[in-house]
Amino acid sequence: MLHSKQDFIQCLNQIVDPLEKYFIPGRAGIKCGWSGSSYPDSTARLEAFARTLWGLAPLWGGGNTSKLDPLFLEGIINGTDPCHPEYWGEMPDSQQPLVEAAPFGLALALAPEVVWDPLTDKQKENFYNWLEQANHATACENNWKFFAVLVNLGFNRVGMPYNEAVVRHGIDCFDEYYKSDGWYSDGHGNRMDYYIAFAMHFYTLIYAKVMEKDDPENSKKYKERACQFARDFIYWFAEDGGAIAFGRSLTYRFAQCCFWSACIFADIHPFPIGVMKGIIARNLEWWLSHPIFDNGGVLSVGYGYPNLNMAETYNAYGSPYWALKSFLILALPDDHEFWSVEALPLPELDAVHPIPQALMTIQRFKGYPIALTAGQWLNWNPSHIAWKYSKFAYSSKYAFCVPRTVSSIREAGADSMLAFNIDGQIYVRKACLDFRMEEDGSIWSRWSPFRGIEVETTLIPTADGHLRRHKVTCNEACCAYDCAFALPTELDTRGANQAAARPGTGSITGDGLSAALSSDPSTNLLHPKSFIKYVYYEFPAGTTTVETRVVYPD
Repeated sequence: MLHSKQDFIQCLNQIVDPLEKYFIPGRAGIKCGWSGSSYPDSTARLEAFARTLWGLAPLWGGGNTSKLDPLFLEGIINGTDPCHPEYWGEMPDSQQPLVEAAPFGLALALAPEVVWDPLTDKQKENFYNWLEQANHATACENNWKFFAVLVNLGFNRVGMPYNEAVVRHGIDCFDEYYKSDGWYSDGHGNRMDYYIAFAMHFYTLIYAKVMEKDDPENSKKYKERACQFARDFIYWFAEDGGAIAFGRSLTYRFAQCCFWSACIFADIHPFPIGVMKGIIARNLEWWLSHPIFDNGGVLSVGYGYPNLNMAETYNAYGSPYWALKSFLILALPDDHEFWSVEALPLPELDAVHPIPQALMTIQRFKGYPIALTAGQWLNWNPSHIAWKYSKFAYSSKYAFCVPRTVSSIREAGADSMLAFNIDGQIYVRKACLDFRMEEDGSIWSRWSPFRGIEVETTLIPTADGHLRRHKVTCNEACCAYDCAFALPTELDTRGANQAAARPGTGSITGDGLSAALSSDPSTNLLHPKSFIKYVYYEFPAGTTTVETRVVYPD
């Protein structure tokens, strides 16, 4: 297991060293892929360059170096020079360059001797002028509000003008997004996904550490919120190192554990440091045990394997390097206790843990977590939003599926959903019309997959799974598949029922027909080939109530 500082440095180098051969001629970008995204390829090259700094900046801040250092220094010089052909250009409102400004701010704050001191006065002026655009670019109403704050932390460290109004605005926005009990929403509304951990808390804990003397009030507030959040977030992690697959931007992979790195960086201990070290080390090792790199050693877009089907429109080839946030611990000094303490297992956790602020109940079953959910929705409709936020259950062990199309149940990625087949098209739960959580962890929601159909679903945790109670009201007769988790298989597409007969695959039973189907290849995020057990129901016109019992797989 990862233990010493050298172990973690070697792990980082294993991830970033293959990028050396993909730098463009002036070093101001990394061209490590060919897939498209919602922004120009010039921005994608900047993104791949900048996101690598999430790992290298802490490495430098902790007193170490990388063989890539000369390339990054040259890239910063050329990328910020308006006269150079690889100049990074303007930073428009609500566009990707603003996102990528943040790790430059971190690098200035943690390692000015690497990225600032070697520059000439003119090069420093260019660097400042390019990065200072972040103070004037309008940010999206979400975690983006702190990007300019991080930039100003860097300016403050190197003695350049520090925009207090911009910093105050970011702090005020995050206070508006704060709910309670350590939970933010990623903007206004109900958006409680990994962005709360790897953005909202991650950035504020960096602020808390860097500004603890200059702004003790907000630093104290951010540390207290993080400690509260940690008591819930620990439930998202499995004993084997995995974590619940839920929400958007899952291609950021081991950014799942960067919150814990930020806790240690900020000197807070919501759990013993050995417990937090165990979460970080196991999560990194869990990810590195999966085929997440391409044949050139580049982190792929995907989850458990390369998979463009599940990507967001804003995922370019360099996007996955956001995961390097987990290496913030490398900024710790060599004699920090983190490097010598033994990694500890997870503490004893409750079998059922409601998290009202996140609109989910976490169950723990044989060492892995399952989240029962309802009510989250993002009004800007990212890719596959219903599949990433509106399934009944999400797990670390089996992840979830996204659709290829909705033209058949096999293609529709309908695991952990009640999927209606209407005129050959599949319709599922999207935004809930209403929802509530009970103290016992059960979750009720009212939703409509299609006009003329309304469903009230109650999810009730049980010792080995959960019960789904569906009250279906429809104007015309209809049919639906109530689906369990998608499980891995090596059998061909005709082998679903054979795979379902294996021991340890759990069960799903009800008053309908129980069977299994082969999900289309590469629809599941973790397993390239999978099958789904389901109960098939036929509903007459009127109101019908059915109960489906789900027993979790081993």
